[in-house]
Amino acid sequence: MSRGRRYEEPKLNLKKVFAVIIAIVVIIMSIFVIKGILTKDKEQVKITSKDYAVVFQNNKWGVIDSTGAIVIDPAYQEMIIIPNSKNDVFLCIYDVNYETGEYKTKALNSKNEEIFTQYNQIEAISNKDKDNNIWYEDNVLKVQKDGKYGLINLAGKEIAPCEYTDITALEEIKNTLKVTKEGQIGILDNEGKTILPTQYKNITKLGQDSKEGFIIQKEDGKYGIVDYSNQVVLEAKYDEITNIYGNDMYVVKQNGKQVLVAKDGTEVLNSGFDEITQILKNKENGIIFKKDNKYGVMKTTGEATIPAEYEELKEAKSGLLISKQNGKYGVIDLQKANKIEQKYTSITYYEKADLYVAEKEDYTCDIIDNSFNVCQSGILTDLNEEKGYIALKQGKQDNYYNFKFENKNITEIYSSNTLFKSKNNGKYGFVDKNGNVVVDYIYDDVTEQNSYGYAGIKKDGKWGAIDNKGNVVQEPTYNLEDYLQIDFIGRWHLGKDLNMNYYNQL
Repeated sequence: MSRGRRYEEPKLNLKKVFAVIIAIVVIIMSIFVIKGILTKDKEQVKITSKDYAVVFQNNKWGVIDSTGAIVIDPAYQEMIIIPNSKNDVFLCIYDVNYETGEYKTKALNSKNEEIFTQYNQIEAISNKDKDNNIWYEDNVLKVQKDGKYGLINLAGKEIAPCEYTDITALEEIKNTLKVTKEGQIGILDNEGKTILPTQYKNITKLGQDSKEGFIIQKEDGKYGIVDYSNQVVLEAKYDEITNIYGNDMYVVKQNGKQVLVAKDGTEVLNSGFDEITQILKNKENGIIFKKDNKYGVMKTTGEATIPAEYEELKEAKSGLLISKQNGKYGVIDLQKANKIEQKYTSITYYEKADLYVAEKEDYTCDIIDNSFNVCQSGILTDLNEEKGYIALKQGKQDNYYNFKFENKNITEIYSSNTLFKSKNNGKYGFVDKNGNVVVDYIYDDVTEQNSYGYAGIKKDGKWGAIDNKGNVVQEPTYNLEDYLQIDFIGRWHLGKDLNMNYYNQL
């Protein structure tokens, strides 16, 4: 809080002094009143700050807030898009002509007012991950005016003028947008800043982040690599460039054959393989290669240190490979010594946690540390590398561990929750952080609170929901046996198609 100016009492006419003091008091009181009003408004904004979600009811689409209250009536034939769940910008498609593919768009706010009306079209920018799941850029919109496209942020500020013939996302890379102008392609970031000028025939991703650079194609059809500052990394003279790279080496294709080249274009390796699938972290270890549909390891000298005899090979960490033989997965080192027995249906290495999750045929998992010890087993329900915990269903018990495999209390894992599921005599209820029973043990199954504060409750084969105080907001009447995830916002339940991310009422 800033301090007011300090006044010394003047030794003058007392009436004037009293008048001044009274005036000052009035001013100070006014300041505090105004401040109180502003603080109240600020607190109210904070309290009423909501997330938004799409809902589907009676074959129409609408929007609800995080309390389950309807914000936009389900009245739209096409699914409403919410680019950022914390912003009240809702994109509606209407007057669709399915024969010509033409349609109209508009943006609404939480007051059902149309916004950004100066544009002919307003659209979210869709992207997808490596598993083809669709998501949307959450802080930028594509707009059209006079037949050309530009960008605005969610506050409506123009960040790129409407001068492009097309704008799309660079697949799998966040906040990296391909723009087309006069037949040439460039890259903008989500703030409208030019990363690559519009001077290329095509641009694709090199790595998992735009900072790792781009594969570019020039007008003559040849490919090269440029970095984030548009500086040449690899000369544009190749028929094709894959996004397999490492140790300043790249996999290119010339005359129909893959070649491993150095940054200066020098050929490092050009024979002994049908395909290069990975460049290993340690340069001395070389590459993983494929020959006659089997995998092996080869040094850059051409020496095969592991013959091509595996059904799959993938580097987990330096010197260790996830391998597959006879349909089963394990882990080997570069001398082919088994570190994890080849008996699993899949193995995933989590780098930040530095551990392996090895799945068995019965869908349970062994959690294996970096010394290859099986430290825990069970059904993996969550592994959060950012928060540093593993959640396992072990028998009928849900247990939580940190990455040192120390048991953690559920209140430490979900520290912002007000209720925690608890089990007693075969029935579920909820307790508070101190273990006091808030919801009696009367349910056959329950879920933990979600980010909206709601938890699922199951009784007699049907699901319902409670709020963050344990009040029933939806009696258990929903049959959700075919649903992959139990998740409620008030009386609304998450739909079957998780990729579409919508809620409905059954």
